[in-house]
Amino acid sequence: MPRPRTITDERLLAATAQVIGRRGPGFTLAEVAAAAGVSVGTVGQRFGSKGGLLRALTRQTAAEQAERMRRAADVADPVAGLRAALLSWFEGMTDPDEAQNHLAQLGVDLLDPELRALLADLYETTGRTVLELTRRVDLPRAPSPERAARVLTGLLYGVAMDWSVRPDGALADRLLEDVDAVLAAWKGR
Repeated sequence: MPRPRTITDERLLAATAQVIGRRGPGFTLAEVAAAAGVSVGTVGQRFGSKGGLLRALTRQTAAEQAERMRRAADVADPVAGLRAALLSWFEGMTDPDEAQNHLAQLGVDLLDPELRALLADLYETTGRTVLELTRRVDLPRAPSPERAARVLTGLLYGVAMDWSVRPDGALADRLLEDVDAVLAAWKGR
């Protein structure tokens, strides 16, 4: 009879994200195991390889991102909801060095066709969620909801990347300033 799992995949994936933030793409399964407080064998048995671990992390991120954004948007004012959803995207990203390490990992992920396809799914899911939230908002000077969602999505990616290499202030503040500037212009203010 197999032993029950006391270590969840979520715990191992959270440790993976933490280690990537510290080490970037040079991270090892041993570092993930140490961060999770388990043996390397546990990580290897669960995910098979570093690639398997990264694929699982990307799938989990895709599943959680849309839900986190919808929860953040669940307020009375649709504009405030859209704004909160957009700001939730990089929630918790406060260290530019960690952001750089995650971006470095993204660069490596793009070289792997399977990870690149999973990232495309993640971006598609996120884009659909932004579109869904954008359609709820009255923005008389905005382009079509489809284009507005693309602009907002691109804005977030661009600000996060720029901040990771040229950190000036908090990422949340930079995102807030730029998102507010776009939404104010689209509202006609």
